[in-house]
Amino acid sequence: MKLKKINENLQQRLIEVGLVEANDLQQGSFSTIKSGTDAVIQSEKGSGKTTTIVINVIQRLVQPTEESPRALIIVQDKPQVLEMLDLFNQLGKNNDLRVYGVHEKTDLDEDKNQISLGIDVLIGTPNKLNVMFSTAGYNVNRLLMFVVDDADIQFKNRMDAVIKRISDSITKVQRVFFCNSITERVEVLADKIMIEPLFLEAEDE
Repeated sequence: MKLKKINENLQQRLIEVGLVEANDLQQGSFSTIKSGTDAVIQSEKGSGKTTTIVINVIQRLVQPTEESPRALIIVQDKPQVLEMLDLFNQLGKNNDLRVYGVHEKTDLDEDKNQISLGIDVLIGTPNKLNVMFSTAGYNVNRLLMFVVDDADIQFKNRMDAVIKRISDSITKVQRVFFCNSITERVEVLADKIMIEPLFLEAEDE
């Protein structure tokens, strides 16, 4: 995949799984996310937002280095947690990042134990992550990325207050929203928790 200064191990793995050409979303957002800038990235459903998130997280983290998570990804539900875990397993094979997923059906004590062993990426649903962050003293000082997938849908389902609560427990971190459309709720929360966010909108066909 031809992206400027992409990690060699990641690039090799993308080629191995057949992702040779970057699509418009991946091409248009790669430099912005890599720079660490807060951003709201809009692109229509089916445009590859999940794959774009995984590629950029692997690019930023590169390899296992810390015990505490360095990327937090908030998704809607259990199927999306499982989908993203599977994608990390596929695309991150050459980088060995430790990825863990939580949702309403996972056991809280087991989740805490696994995370305490050391992970790089934590994927979860808003309510489960909120419970975890409010009941355990996780070290969030190592977090580099705070990513919300399908932000417009999650905020429409009134998860914006929960996600803001989680965000408020983290001080310095890059915050990125991916959405199908930039709604008023998306703009409001971006204004509240982001620092001079860059808005990237897909061009209409």
